[in-house]
This record gives sequence, C-alpha cells and structure tokens, in this order.
Amino acid sequence: MKKRNLVGVVLALLLIFALTITGCGNQNADTSGDGAREVPALNISYIFTNHQTPFVSAMYKGEEFKDKGTYLKEVVPKEKYELYSENGKVCKLNVIAAKSGSETASLFAQEHIDVGLASATAVISAIDRGTPIKILSPVQTEGLALVFPQGSEVTDWDAFVNYVKSSKQPVKIGYHSPTSAPKMVFEAALFDAGMKITQDANDTAADILLVDLKETSNLIPSLTGKQVDGWVGPSPFPEVALNEGIGQIVVQLRDLPPEGKWHDTPCCVVAASDKAIANHPEELRALMTLLAHNSDWCNHNLEEAADITSQWMGISKEAAEKSKLKYTADPSDSWKEAIGVYLKTLDTMNKFDGQLKGKDLKEAESLLFDFQFVQ
Repeated sequence: MKKRNLVGVVLALLLIFALTITGCGNQNADTSGDGAREVPALNISYIFTNHQTPFVSAMYKGEEFKDKGTYLKEVVPKEKYELYSENGKVCKLNVIAAKSGSETASLFAQEHIDVGLASATAVISAIDRGTPIKILSPVQTEGLALVFPQGSEVTDWDAFVNYVKSSKQPVKIGYHSPTSAPKMVFEAALFDAGMKITQDANDTAADILLVDLKETSNLIPSLTGKQVDGWVGPSPFPEVALNEGIGQIVVQLRDLPPEGKWHDTPCCVVAASDKAIANHPEELRALMTLLAHNSDWCNHNLEEAADITSQWMGISKEAAEKSKLKYTADPSDSWKEAIGVYLKTLDTMNKFDGQLKGKDLKEAESLLFDFQFVQ
C-alpha cells in the first residue's frame, strides 16, 4: 500500500513538473494559429516621422497588402502585429515608438529591441561606441530642413549667414536628438562655413548655440514659445510649421553648401542587432522584403501615403504632401558614398572616439553594414 502511494506521489510530481516546464517555455515564441508551429517574437522600434512611412503604411494597411506576399496582421493597433509571408506566419512584432535616434541607440544597447528604424547618424554613432548592430538597408533620403519663424528676414542660407554674422549674441538653433541626421548635417555645414558652434549657454563668443529640444514634438512649440531662433528637423515637422503659419523653411538641408555635397542625404535606415541577424535570418529577410515592397508602394502612391501619415501622426494631409522624401530600401553605391561623406565629416569634427575613429568607408564597411537581406 505504501509503495502504491509512493508511486502515486511520484507521478503527481512528474505531472506538476511537466506543466511547469510547459508554462515557462520560450516567452518569445508564439504557437497561436498555423497549427502548433512556434514563431519567434521580435521587438522593433520606429520614430514618429514620415521618414518611416513604409513601415507605418505596412501597419496601417495590414492585410490589404496580402497580395504582395508579405504583410502584417494587426493584433493590437500600433503595438502588436504578426508578420506573414507566402509560407504563412513568420513572427510576431512588438512595436515600440521611440522618441529619437538617440533613444533607439539606447534601446539597442540595453538589448530591448532587435530591429530599429532610425537616422543613419544615430546608428553610426552607436556602432562607434561598440553597440553590436548593423545597418540592413536605407529607408529614405533627404526630408531635412532649417526652419525659422514665419515672417523672419531669414529666408535662405545666405540670409541665415548674414543674420548670424550681424547677431550680437549666439543664434539659438534647436534640434530633436544629439545624433539626428538634421543636427549632424547642419553642424557639418556650419563647420565648413567656419562658424563657431557651442552647446554651452555661457559661451557668448560662439556664433551658434545648439539647443537640445529632446524630441520632435517639441520642435514647433519651441518656435511659438521663442525658446530658439530656429531649428533643424525631419519631415513632416518643417511642413507642419509652414502649413500652420508658424514657421518658414529657410533651406532644405540637401541644398546646403558646398553644392551637391548633401544631395540624396541618407537619413533613416533599418538596423538590427548582431544577435537578431545570427538567430533570426529568415524573419529579417521577410521583414526587409515587406519594407522594400512598401517603399516602392509609397513612392508610387504619394497621396495615399500622405493620407496615412496624416492619420497616423495627427497632422494635416497638406503638410504631409509637401514633404520632400525619397523612399528606398536599396543600398546603392551612391547611397554608400553618401554614408562615406558622413563618416569623413563626423571624423573630421572629432565626433568619433571609438571603433570608427580614423576609418574611411572601405575600412568601416564590415562594421557598419549587413545587406544580405536586401541583395
């Protein structure tokens, strides 16, 4: 009798153990749908700007893009999606809205995200600091501008230079993120023009005082509140300022001197952690296929893409339509050369103190890129 009771206890313990193991399995896996096939979950971040409309349109349109072969199925609006390909469910996507490229870099460093859409300069700076990530592809080029209050005498680059030269105190220019493309490109142009730049409000000998506005949502209020004289930022915020009669676009940063240097300026890119690249190649391949298809769709459906941007971000459609962007997932030779301009410029300005310091594009290529999912 005792023996039989002992056997019963052992069997009960084994059953409890089995149930515990089942309940504490891989929390990044999903077994819903598609039978019992497990799929991983990837954390992906994006920034609230129309630079990333290819990803936003994928979330917004969802299963309407099913005929393209790869598409997203909404689970929780703006937060959770399932990525599908022609072979069925590929993975779950947990979506995080980051405030800036700097925050995206921090999320990568803390291993909170597997994939992030952010400015090339933010990703490059993170790589310099040793964060184990790679650029998988571009998302878009251009769409950056210098904005001053509506009615200002500063209407173009020459007028801006004259305004700075005649000012008795540093001209205050805001930016939304320390490693953002608008700030980096603008700062490089100031450097080329021989202007003294500072972020120290007590340095009254400087020509330009750069002011960290922390996030894009503070760009327009900083003009109305006269916190800054002007700011540099990504679309659609210059166009929103223009459309609302708050600001005027002084210059698209693509047109900064010297002529042609900043044409097709790389801005947002798709980056992934080295760990995600190693562990989830098929999932990343499907995701990059989705983004490539949607880049093409956005370029050929500008009005609808602008409408999606306006609804997603809560801005006017007119402002979204005025944005000057080129969407692409193709890391072309000209795009890579433009990244090389970033590298050289940032290194010359002593912005690097890590593994990219002193390196040109050829030397840095293996540290920066992994294009296996788009080529």
